[in-house]
This record gives sequence, structure tokens and C-alpha cells, in this order.
Amino acid sequence: MNQARDAQTADSLDRSPVWAPHHEESVPEMLPSPQTFTCLREVDLFADLSPEEMDAFGRMVPLRRFARGETIYSQSEPMNALFILKQGRVRIFRLAEDGKALTMAILEPGAVFGEMLLVGQRMYDNYAEAIEDSLICQLTAADVEAHLLSDPRIAVRISRLLADQVVRLEARLADLALRPLTARTASMLLELAETAPPSRFGLPPAIRLTHEQLAGLLGATREATSKAMGELASEGLIRQGRGRILVLGMRGLREAARRTS
Repeated sequence: MNQARDAQTADSLDRSPVWAPHHEESVPEMLPSPQTFTCLREVDLFADLSPEEMDAFGRMVPLRRFARGETIYSQSEPMNALFILKQGRVRIFRLAEDGKALTMAILEPGAVFGEMLLVGQRMYDNYAEAIEDSLICQLTAADVEAHLLSDPRIAVRISRLLADQVVRLEARLADLALRPLTARTASMLLELAETAPPSRFGLPPAIRLTHEQLAGLLGATREATSKAMGELASEGLIRQGRGRILVLGMRGLREAARRTS
């Protein structure tokens, strides 16, 4: 009896699909129901609104799906809109005249981005691309003017958001001018670890980026970035995997980020 059961189990395993590094099992996409979903929840910009206010406004904001690799906006197709990332990740980048891409930011769920002259946020020559299947809410200029700028609670948070963006941009420019690549890499990993989704079971923060994507954020070549990552890994500060970086020592990364040579 046991031999027959073992043979049946072995036969079922033989017929199961073989895992490959680039193979991902398809998972049915599940959208939240309209009764429980709102674009505004878990977004700092709307933290002062009551649940009733969030639900009322959130039901008026359309939700769009973007597949991995799909462009959300580009220099050739600009959009005067404000976007709220609810699920997935988005890369904001700029193209140089030689075609080289410089990544400005990797956005996680809860980020607000796009062009909205009413609040002083510009896309300039930026592109936005979904690097994972994403769910994004889109607000028009009329929505922003009628529902956001008219509310002093949100207007104050918008001004803080823009001020934080200026501070981060100035810090990146200072890094490019003054710090060696290993220090810039450590600084960028710290910033990404702080915004990464919390890990389960008390594991170290995980950053889901390839070396090529990280190089785009640093304005460096992939080869030079891989070398800097190797140095940090040899010091036991990070552990590298396929498209994933585990931060093992936040304190050590802070010290590495302050290096000047």
C-alpha cells in the first residue's frame, strides 16, 4: 500500500513544471473590491483626512493598470496629471542625448508623482515606467484644484512633500560631486532600505533592484557599481542575490556612506 502511494507521489512530482531562474509562476491578479478600496489610503499626503473623506474622494479617482515595462508618461506623451502608486513599483528616469538613461527614483507603493503645475511638481524631460505590474490612481488638474489645494490640511503636506524632494535632490548632487562611488552606493542603499517594504519574520531589509537599475540611480556604469557592491558585500554589510539586495548592517552602511576616499 505504501509502495503504491510513494509511486503515485513520485509520478506527480515528475509531471510538475521544472523551476528555472527566469520562470515566474503566474498568479491571478486580484483587485480590491470597490467597497474596500480607495486610492488615498496609506498615502501620507492624505493622512489628515477622515476615513469618510478618503472614501468619498477615493471613489472619484480612476484606477489604471500598467504592465511591467509599460510607459506611464514620456517626453513625447506628457500628461498634466498627478499619480498615486498603489501597487507595484515605478522607475522615474531621464534620457541623455547619447541615449543613456539616468534613473531619478525608484518609487514604492504610496508614492505621489507626475506633473502638476498647480502644486509646483514638474516632469520636465522625465519618463515613468512600471518595472512591475502596477496599479496607479490618476488625478487630473481639476481634481487637484477642487479637492486638494482647497483643503489646507493637504496643501500643507504638498508643500512639505516638495521641500523633501528638493532636499533629496541636493543631497544626490552633493554625493555625485564629493563622494566616491562606494560611499554613494552605501548612501543609496540606506535610502532604499528605509523605503523598502518591511521584511517578514524579522529578516533584514530587502531591496529589489538589479545592479543595472542601481547603476542608473547612481549615474555610474554597471561594472563600477558591481565592484562597489562587491566591496560592501566583502565587509559583511550586504548580501546579494538575483535582483535582490539584503542589508545586513545599517550602522556599517552609514559609516561607509561617510567615506571620502
